[in-house]
Amino acid sequence: MTPQSGIVECRFVMALCRPGFEGECAGELIARLDHCAIDGRHGAFPRSGQVRIDLDNIHPFDFLDRAIRLAALTFVRQLSFGFADIDGLADKDRVSPLLVAARKAGTPFSAILPEAADGTAQRPLAALARRLQAPLDRAFEKHHLLRPRRTQLPRLNILLAAPERAWLGLSSAANGSPWPMGIPRLRMPSRSPSRATLKLAEALLTLLTTAELEAAMRPGQRAVDLGAAPGGWSWQLANRGLRVTAVDNGAMSPQVLATGMVEHVRADGFTWRPATGVDWLVCDMVEQPARISRLMADWVASGRARRAIFNLKLPMKKRLAEIENCRRLIGRRFAQASTDFDLRLRQLYHDREEVTAYLAACPSG
Repeated sequence: MTPQSGIVECRFVMALCRPGFEGECAGELIARLDHCAIDGRHGAFPRSGQVRIDLDNIHPFDFLDRAIRLAALTFVRQLSFGFADIDGLADKDRVSPLLVAARKAGTPFSAILPEAADGTAQRPLAALARRLQAPLDRAFEKHHLLRPRRTQLPRLNILLAAPERAWLGLSSAANGSPWPMGIPRLRMPSRSPSRATLKLAEALLTLLTTAELEAAMRPGQRAVDLGAAPGGWSWQLANRGLRVTAVDNGAMSPQVLATGMVEHVRADGFTWRPATGVDWLVCDMVEQPARISRLMADWVASGRARRAIFNLKLPMKKRLAEIENCRRLIGRRFAQASTDFDLRLRQLYHDREEVTAYLAACPSG
């Protein structure tokens, strides 16, 4: 008989986030749990990059996996639903007790993900997680608990909270980050004028599926980059074959203009408008989130741009409230246009005190 992950009893939620944003990460998870009438209490791990919410009652994995979706969360990098704790892991053999604890799930796994939180203090744990990957894979395969081809099986997330302590949880491939720690490791292109290009590259990789990106972004399309200088985002689009209008009163990097795909327009990004609609709008201007939200919503709702990717620079306090205000402002503009929209928000690895958004108008009907 094949074990069923749906009957696994989970008793806590565990998530990874950017260090310093644990409160926002826990806040949106608690809000989602409340919406589903699930009671939970989160522990305080300030600047740890990890959040744990202990549930008042146990719940089946499949229920939690349907109720809390990573794509709907802004500050969560990696999400899983915990079923076991381990304390007292020994330096000489961490694999054996992890294997024993994992058996409590009553199911084989499609992948084993040893992870640790991000941040300077957690680097030794992240290195330990990487060293454990191969031994864990071998041990789980030997005991027929690792079946990579059966992608419908849950993944086993092993979060190293300390060298001697681990939290074990389950995640589905469709509701968890495919990258360890929820961080895609991107190389800095040698010809890019700034590291900002990695932010847009990560946004395209994270906010859209592979199929969505292939369908939505094609060589020869037209794009606008508001607040473009020195040109990291323009370079990323041009490198993908798009023709870009870079709008900024500041100077553009020579290597961006040398692509032959970028036209520099010296103008104010808030007032400049194209003569005809474009396929993509990107914006990394430093401005109040509400003002950026109104601008982006107006471009997309009016049809000036089919899709937009933009950053929202967050205040030091009441970040969740600011995010919700931006959602309302965008929703209000689309309501005026009688048009549905798709808004996705995520704090990326390459973001700092900000989040990145993808916005598109939805076809009618």
